[in-house]
Amino acid sequence: MTDQNSTSTGKVYLVGAGPGDPGLLTLRGAELLAAADVVLYDGLVNPLLLRLATGECERTARTRTSGQRIVPQEEINDRLVAEARRGRMVVRLKGGDPYIFGRGSEEAAALAAAGVDYEVVPGITSATAAGEYAGFSFTHRQIASAVAFVTGHEDPTRGTSHLDYAALAAFPGTVVFYMGLGRVDIICRELIDNGKPSTTPAAVICRASLPQQRVVTGTLATLAQDVKAAGLVPPSLIVVGECVNLRDAHSWFEGRPLFGLNIGITRAEQQAEHVATQICQRSGAPVHLPMISVSGPTTEQQRDLHAAMDQLPTFDWLIFTSGNAVEHFFGQLQAAGKDSRSLGQAQVAAIGPSVVAALQQFGISPDVVPETFRAEALAEVLAPQVNGRRVLWPCASRVRDVLPDAIEKAGGTLQQVVVYNNEDVEQWSPAGLTLLQRGELHWIGLSSPAIARQFAEGLQRYELTQAGCGVKIASISPVTTAAARGAGLVVDVEAERHTWDGILTAIEAYVGPD
Repeated sequence: MTDQNSTSTGKVYLVGAGPGDPGLLTLRGAELLAAADVVLYDGLVNPLLLRLATGECERTARTRTSGQRIVPQEEINDRLVAEARRGRMVVRLKGGDPYIFGRGSEEAAALAAAGVDYEVVPGITSATAAGEYAGFSFTHRQIASAVAFVTGHEDPTRGTSHLDYAALAAFPGTVVFYMGLGRVDIICRELIDNGKPSTTPAAVICRASLPQQRVVTGTLATLAQDVKAAGLVPPSLIVVGECVNLRDAHSWFEGRPLFGLNIGITRAEQQAEHVATQICQRSGAPVHLPMISVSGPTTEQQRDLHAAMDQLPTFDWLIFTSGNAVEHFFGQLQAAGKDSRSLGQAQVAAIGPSVVAALQQFGISPDVVPETFRAEALAEVLAPQVNGRRVLWPCASRVRDVLPDAIEKAGGTLQQVVVYNNEDVEQWSPAGLTLLQRGELHWIGLSSPAIARQFAEGLQRYELTQAGCGVKIASISPVTTAAARGAGLVVDVEAERHTWDGILTAIEAYVGPD
């Protein structure tokens, strides 16, 4: 995993993680996260980015969050040096940009003094993203031709402020204060006292680029009181200038369909990434709350599977009902030294676009795909074609009886082989459970009958109720809806298209425009 170009003393990469939206990480940053032996990330980094990492990840924040330990900057510097001297590839992942009020230059200086090789990977600084996600154009031909970035939290050892408020008050453009929320009243008063009109538009942007983003606008005279009334908390930025008046016309981010909604993803952890990305793209907050886990076949199951693979030319049909089945089947086929040519003349049936896409990655275009993504629909299509034919179904350890019953009734011979195992997750993710307990998980997506039943059982296990949590439920299909209702759950919406994208679309339709 160590960088091929690193020396025996390793190398440190100071990487800007961007302001919060995981989609704003640079390509270089993503590449390094995937290759790093160890990732030391600060408290402003979106945890979703850590899904890109394959090495050790450790939080090293300089400010306290949820009772976690504060790590002094000197300790972080020493740790970077120590890890590099162990010959490891280290990513120091920092919110925003490493050198814009991020103390990255201090870390670089410590590395240089220790003789450790390092590289700086710029990130989108918080102010840039905050302005654009809030609808402010800091520079505008008709409003401002300059922008100043200022720290609102100076080095406490200085004693007195080194900010020239007279110069800032006279600055001919937009002024943006980082880390100044706790001093917003002082900042506004100093600007007014030094000649800035009290009617100057001003705003605070909280949790910029995230679904929790909040923006309070006012003037220098009112902003401190407006912020206090709104209960804003760090991380926040203060914006002073006429650009604040552009917000009503340019606030695009908060107009996305799922803005501000926490949405639980109940599918297996390794299947959640695409769904999480879709939710983020709609300004929602993905919450990983897997109800099942997926693992490969056992030794006995592998033996049965490989025996079936040896007889592939004797089968007339292969059925695939999940992307997991496709990936595990062809993975085992390749491990046995075979490829798609081993399928012989067998025809292939598949349920749903995700399964079709998975097959196409192995050069297979299915012969039959039902219009609706249900086992009942596939059974109806296959029934006239399987009489006297041999059918192989690589599937999960837990499946419904719809296909076996239909194929047997139609005169076909079905052989099932388990290519992966579905197991219930008894311990829910702490983040998802906490949101449920607080009544802050707005939606749960249920994507199979087994997941629906597991969610209902989990609520009982944790002594929770759906009504008490205030969570709404979106079901992927009529079969899942029936299972959920049978388990005592209330289903608020059902997807017309039986995919996770269909679930999100159904939630959007329910929520509707503001």
